[in-house]
Formats: sequence, structure tokens, C-alpha cells
Amino acid sequence: MLKLACQEQLLPGDTLQAKWDFAQAAGYDGIELRGKGDLHFRDRLPELRRALADGVVMPTVCVDMLHFFGAFDAEQRRDAIEQMKSQLSVIAEIGGLGAQTPASYGMFSRRLPPFEPPRSEAEDREVLLAGLAELGEHARAEGVSLFLEPLNRYEDHMVNRLEQAVDLIREAGSDAVRIGIDSYHMNIEEADPAAAILAAAPWIGHAQVSDSNRFQPGAGHLDWPAWLGALDAVGYSGWLAAECRLTGDPRDAVRSVPGFLRRAAG
Repeated sequence: MLKLACQEQLLPGDTLQAKWDFAQAAGYDGIELRGKGDLHFRDRLPELRRALADGVVMPTVCVDMLHFFGAFDAEQRRDAIEQMKSQLSVIAEIGGLGAQTPASYGMFSRRLPPFEPPRSEAEDREVLLAGLAELGEHARAEGVSLFLEPLNRYEDHMVNRLEQAVDLIREAGSDAVRIGIDSYHMNIEEADPAAAILAAAPWIGHAQVSDSNRFQPGAGHLDWPAWLGALDAVGYSGWLAAECRLTGDPRDAVRSVPGFLRRAAG
């Protein structure tokens, strides 16, 4: 049975409770939160506690910051790590499972000019391993997971495919660091997305869904039966969180996702 969440910014309503009412009526089982920088997510704790008391299910948080733990600038890296530690602590306090972040977003692409980043691949790896080790230790202490999300080659130059994430996670050595897969990025980077899921299965902890064009599932050409079938074949029991843009009427688009995915899953 699929467990479906919708990211909070896609849901209508002025409060998490109102968003939850809409989400439940549409067929979702939870809400994925967004974690902005400057300790904004920590400052939301009173709101999150009230929502939790009212029965809102909030399993995960996805980072929504301007810099990440793989940043070129050391101060930005340190800030991103502290922000992520805070988000891991907050999601733990409200009974969630973990926080998802890429190594970077929009920082550099080897596929766009000037093509050569200012840091070598060896230096990239050193930075990423140090960040994953520190964040993994904090996640383990809080009893939650850090989900490392591979992004496509135009949005990140360091971690694009599941096999790269597996390699880093294995060397970082923390069982609290898992992969957060994203169907959109996989559609670009994986030659065979279903095979990539099968190969990385022991390290997959979370999944985000959008179609081949970044719109809601069902609005593009991604092979959903194969993608979902691979998750089912490896016994994945985690969440699928809708992280996408919307085409058509926004409310209708959000409502369409649970039925579409459950039909595609057979």
C-alpha cells in the first residue's frame, strides 16, 4: 500500500490543519514540510506542535535553502550543516523520519559554461564525505535519517546518480544517511531508472515524485509502472512525496496524484 505525502506549498489552506484536511480528502497520507534557512524551520516549532496535536501527519522535511553542505564557500557549508542539524532535530521532535537535502543546488554544472568548477573532484569528495559524516552522526543521535538527493547534471555537478550517492554513503559510514530518490532527476540521469532502484535498494530511504517534465505525476511521459514496480520489488515501505510544479487547475492537479499513482502501481 503506497504511503503518499504532498509537499505543503502545493496544498491550499492558510494553516497546516487546513492543508491536512484537503490532503486527506484528496487521498494523501501525510504532508512533507519545507525547511527554509536562517533557522526558520526551528522557529516554526510552535506551529508544528499544534499541527501534530491536531493529528497532522508530517513524516519528512525537504530543505529549501540558498546554499547547501557542498557549497564552495566554507562559511556557507558550515551554515548549511548547522541548518540541517536543526531541521533533523525538529523533525525528530515532531515524530518524523528525516530530512532530505541535495549536496548542492544551482551551484555549478559541468554541462554549462565555464564547465570546469573551481574545486577538484577529489576536493568535492572530501567536502561531501565530511558533511555526510557530521550530519549522519547528528541524525543517528536524534533517531532520524538524512536523505541525500542526487540531482540532475544541470543543477548539481557532484551527485547525479544513485550509484554515486551509494558510493559516498558507504564511505561516510553512517547508517543514518540514506538516499532520497527523485523520479524527475532519475528520468534525466539514469539510463534505466528501475534498474538503478534495484541496485541501490538497501540505501533508499525516501522518494519524491514528479513527472518527466517536473509537473505532477501523470502529466508527462515517465514510465510509472516500471518505476513504482521496482520500488515494490525491493520491498520499499517508505513514503512517496509529491514535489512538483502543477499544470492545469492547481487543486485538480494535486487531487489527481494519489489516484494516478495508485492505479499505476497496480
